[in-house]
Amino acid sequence: MPNPPAPSGNTTAPAIELTGVHKTYDDIRAVDNVSLTVPRGEFFGLIGPNGAGKTTLVEIMEGLRQADSGSVSVLGESPWPRNLGLLPRIGLQTQSSAFFFRLTAEEHLRTVAALYGVGRDAVARALDIVGLTEKAGERVENLSGGQRQRLAIASALSHDPELIFLDEPTAALDPQARRDLWKVLRDLKGAGRTIVYTTHHLDEAQALCDRVAIIVGGRITALDTPNRLMAASSSTTRLVVPAERLTLEQAKELPGVIEATHEGDVVVLETAESGPLLAAVEKVAGLQGVQTRTASLEDVYLQLTKTT
Repeated sequence: MPNPPAPSGNTTAPAIELTGVHKTYDDIRAVDNVSLTVPRGEFFGLIGPNGAGKTTLVEIMEGLRQADSGSVSVLGESPWPRNLGLLPRIGLQTQSSAFFFRLTAEEHLRTVAALYGVGRDAVARALDIVGLTEKAGERVENLSGGQRQRLAIASALSHDPELIFLDEPTAALDPQARRDLWKVLRDLKGAGRTIVYTTHHLDEAQALCDRVAIIVGGRITALDTPNRLMAASSSTTRLVVPAERLTLEQAKELPGVIEATHEGDVVVLETAESGPLLAAVEKVAGLQGVQTRTASLEDVYLQLTKTT
């Protein structure tokens, strides 16, 4: 599958720049003093619990809502008041994308593309990018869930935008369909697209995003690369040992164990020095079936959302 053509136009300004953005509904602060910059070509993730303010923040970026205060710049321009000049430069895929179900995939895209004044070549290119060329003549109602999600992304790409907003694009997909869509998203990023991405799949954000912002209560509580967030969250490593090979009592006596817990059919050992502990475990129980786990982005997320 070929990569889409690289975006054109002025690339001097960041893709997105927010400074001190606030949005309040009655007595609820949906967005509370948010400042961030998304450079061109970045795959930027927004994660947080339901009601954290992600949707409101993205809608402000898209020009669908007006911020109460603060400054908002998208591709060097203000998205509000509704900036019609920005519409051809951004693509939107929502969690509940609308489809013309009785049309074929190609007809659906041709209808969407016509709104932007682009021709059939753009439709063919968008289908190719998401791997749906062979399904061009299939009615949308007959496409699988994963294929419809790819069609939704193709709709967002049909006019060759510079900046793409994706809202839970892999929601309700099976594991294989999710991984297939990851390939599409990586290809888009590799072609220079800027992607702003909201998801509840923390493994997905860890695998795909250059940086992530964790939003809780309308505020950004953490903003960095997934690796840096994970490295900063914990200095310990966990060893997972099959319970039939090591009792909890034996585990607690091993050198370097900070904490030992029994979880189902395994014993989990937490340590600051995994090397010496692995050697000790090998002597007592062997290393067959032993797993080493460091902090994941999900661990960081749970820690921040529990304590914030």
